[in-house]
Amino acid sequence: MITRDPKQLERGVTPELLKGVLDEHARRARELDALRAYYDGDHAILRRSKTAGASNNRLVVNHARYIVELTSAYLIGNPVGYAGAAQSAALQPMLDAYRRCDVDSVDAELAKHAGIYGRAAEMLYMDAGARPRVAAIDPRYAFVVYDDTVAHAPLLGVHLAPKVDSEGETAGTALTVYTAYDALRFALREGSDAAPERLGEQPHYFGGVPIVEYWNNEDERGDYAPVTTLIDAYNLLMSDRVNDKEQLVDALLMISGVTLGDTDDEFNRAVRRLRDQRILEMPAVGAAAAYLTKQLNESEMQVLADALVRDIHKIAMVPALTDEHFAGNASGVAMRYKLLGLEQLTKTKERWFREGLRSRMRLFANVLAKLGYPALDVEAVQMTFGRGLPLNGLEQAQMVRMLQGLVPDEILLKQIPFIDDADGALEMLRTHPEA
Repeated sequence: MITRDPKQLERGVTPELLKGVLDEHARRARELDALRAYYDGDHAILRRSKTAGASNNRLVVNHARYIVELTSAYLIGNPVGYAGAAQSAALQPMLDAYRRCDVDSVDAELAKHAGIYGRAAEMLYMDAGARPRVAAIDPRYAFVVYDDTVAHAPLLGVHLAPKVDSEGETAGTALTVYTAYDALRFALREGSDAAPERLGEQPHYFGGVPIVEYWNNEDERGDYAPVTTLIDAYNLLMSDRVNDKEQLVDALLMISGVTLGDTDDEFNRAVRRLRDQRILEMPAVGAAAAYLTKQLNESEMQVLADALVRDIHKIAMVPALTDEHFAGNASGVAMRYKLLGLEQLTKTKERWFREGLRSRMRLFANVLAKLGYPALDVEAVQMTFGRGLPLNGLEQAQMVRMLQGLVPDEILLKQIPFIDDADGALEMLRTHPEA
C-alpha cells in the first residue's frame, strides 16, 4: 500500500508528489514482473547453463498457473449475486449497468490478477453514451495512493499507459492521475529523471477515485508467492532426472585389454561398425568391455519429487485434484473436509474482494444517481459468492428447502445453479404461486 499525508495534496497534485509515488511503485512493479514470469512459465530453470556437451534439459512444471487458475475459479467461478429486496427499484439499474459491462468477466480477470500479483486493479469510465463502464487493468501499470490514517481512504488513482511509435519502440508514457473529481493528464519521458509534465485535466462524475484495488489478502501477497522456491526445486529435480536418463543412454563404453585399431582410421571404422552392428569381437582372455554409468535410484528421486509436490500444495493451501486419493470419497461433507485449506484461503480472498466490489458499487451508484435513477443504499446490498465446485443437486435442493422461511427467497433462489435471473424467478413465484 502506498500512503501519503493528505496535507501533501493541499497544493494539488504536484510533480514532486507524483514523482515520489511513481518511484515507490516502480520498486514494487519489479517484484510484480517476477511473479508474472512464474505464471507465464518463465521460471529460473530456463536460465540454467552447463558446459558444452553436457545434458541440460530445462523442464518447467507450471504449478504457479495451476494454483492461480484453481483459486480464482473457486472464488469467482460462479458469478457474484446481488440482492436487496427492500430497494429492488434502486438495485435494478445497477444490475443492468453491470450486465452491460459484463462484470462477471471483469471479476474473473480481477480474481486472476489478485492471485498472481497479490492485488488487482480496475478502472471505471464513461462510454460514448454517458453510461458507466468498468475494465480490469494490469496492476503493474496502475495503483492507488491512500491517506495515512487508519481509514486509508483513497486519495489518488494512477494509471500508466506506455506509448509505442510506428516502429514498435516505446516513446514515452501517458500518465493519468485521478482524484475524486478530476482526471489529470501528464507525460513521462523515457530515460529521464525530470518530473512529469502536466498536459491538461477534465472532470469525471464518479464522486470518488475511479480506480479500485482488490487485495488478495492483507499482505497483498499472491497465491504462489510463498512456494516459488519449491517450484524451482521441483523443476530442477525433474530436469536433472531427465538429464540422468539421457546420460545413461549416452553412457561411455570402457574397453580394456584390447584396442579397436592401430591407426585413427582403423579406430573410426571399428567405432562405426560397433555403432551400426551393435557387435564387439574381443579376445577370449584378458579383455573386457562395460558401460560407465551412474547408479540411478528412481525410488529415492520419486520420494523427493512427491515430497516437493506435497509441500507446494500444502503451503499454497491448494489441493492436488489429480491425486488418486482426493476423490475417493465424493460426498459433500467429505469433499469439504478435503478442501478445508482452500476454503479458508478463499474466505480471506472473499473478504478483501467483497471490499473492492463494495467500492465499485459506490462509484456506480454515484453516477446513476446523477443520471436520475433512485438512490441506492450500497451498504444494504447483500453479495453472495458461490464456490466453483461440482454440485450435488439433491443436497442443494434439500438445503434450499430447509432454509425456506429462515433466509429471504431472493437469496435462496441465487443458490440454485440453473436459475440465472433470481429476481425474475421470484416474481414468477409471486404471480403464479401454484406453479
